[in-house]
Amino acid sequence: MLRTLRQLLLSASLALLALPVLANTDSPEQIVRVSSKDVLDILKKNDKEPIKARDLVDLRLSPMADYERMTSLAVGRYWKSATKAQQEALTREFRTMMVRTYLSALTLYKNAQVNVKGTRAGNDASEQVVRTDVLLPGQKPIPLDFSFEKTNNDWKVFDISVDGISFINNHRNQFGAEIRKDGVDGLIKTLSERNLASRQSK
Repeated sequence: MLRTLRQLLLSASLALLALPVLANTDSPEQIVRVSSKDVLDILKKNDKEPIKARDLVDLRLSPMADYERMTSLAVGRYWKSATKAQQEALTREFRTMMVRTYLSALTLYKNAQVNVKGTRAGNDASEQVVRTDVLLPGQKPIPLDFSFEKTNNDWKVFDISVDGISFINNHRNQFGAEIRKDGVDGLIKTLSERNLASRQSK
């Protein structure tokens, strides 16, 4: 149960940042503080309207996430050998996968609280990691870290770690195995089929 909760939280945690882009002068920590509170408010106010909540979250998510970098990191060494068309398809399917997964988990977090613990430096001056704990009733606090990179004066999320488990690294192992088996096109097909099956099941 706890493992499932953490896996869902890895995907659902991007929803905490699904708010309009704040001013360029705002720090990653400020962004997380404001957006986490507001998104949890959205979930509570739209508890009976999950489709509306989904649309509000999805509409505001893309400005806060660097999907192309996320996808390239998840694909790993195979990214550079992929064609431009393959990279675009991978990014599109990766985004769809993330959206469908966290939307399926949103209802679990309507009673959650997010405690922002501070910021630490990333790998270089353009990166920062915001450290938080997610507090759920009856559950032990779960460490949740957001990795930000500053590009063109905007801070964007490129990875999330839950209790030390990186979203990117978690998928890199899965994607690598799929590519070694069926190539880049095989991974694209697998992601596309899963995304299609998810849409048809709703």
